[in-house]
Amino acid sequence: MHTLSITDIHIAIEEKKIVNGVSLTIRPGEVHALMGPNGSGKSTLAAALMGHPFYTITHGSITIDGNDITDATPEERAQAGLFLAFQYPTAIPGVPLLALVRTAHRHLHPNESISLPKLKALAEKEGSTMRIPHSFLDRSVNDGLSGGEKKKSEILQLSLLRPAFAILDETDSGLDVDALRSVSEAVNQQLPRIGILLITHYQRILQYITPTYVHVMKKGTIVHSGGPELAEELEKTGYESFS
Repeated sequence: MHTLSITDIHIAIEEKKIVNGVSLTIRPGEVHALMGPNGSGKSTLAAALMGHPFYTITHGSITIDGNDITDATPEERAQAGLFLAFQYPTAIPGVPLLALVRTAHRHLHPNESISLPKLKALAEKEGSTMRIPHSFLDRSVNDGLSGGEKKKSEILQLSLLRPAFAILDETDSGLDVDALRSVSEAVNQQLPRIGILLITHYQRILQYITPTYVHVMKKGTIVHSGGPELAEELEKTGYESFS
């Protein structure tokens, strides 16, 4: 069974410490919801796990199946099975979505050969869950898309690339009720094959994607963990009672 182990991670931006000793173990079929107020370090953790050069891991380790990827490049982390859906997806003018997915698929699954027509048919099928128009596949990645459309595009990439682990950084932001439901359904279809770290401020997405564990993060550390009921408690009481 695949295992993503985050052990006593400390993260800094230049000299400023942001994350202070976070440890998580994520396995396929598990959804770990990471919740907390703004500025608690959730998105910093997500970016550092994927190898963003702006963030420095000053202590601790990240392993997938026992293989240390703490100092690996983002490409190496992706090849090891890690995927990040961005809080603010970036537009890539001139690069069609289908071309991006096909190139990434070749690197992530070198032993699989999939033709462009077959990949396109699969993308159209997967995209239908989220009501993504077929024309999206030929458009530049995230170029001219609304916030909700960008989030749908990210989850479509997730379903096509089939990583072992996915970090979803506020995927619910910018989604209306119908889009939230369809995106959540698409994410649920990836279970139990993958493990998910789901970063969110609100309980609403957890009404559609049931978490295995809920973690409360404040001031760079996880201060409390529990089951799905913890999200409901946070909705009622907020974060002030946790320290």
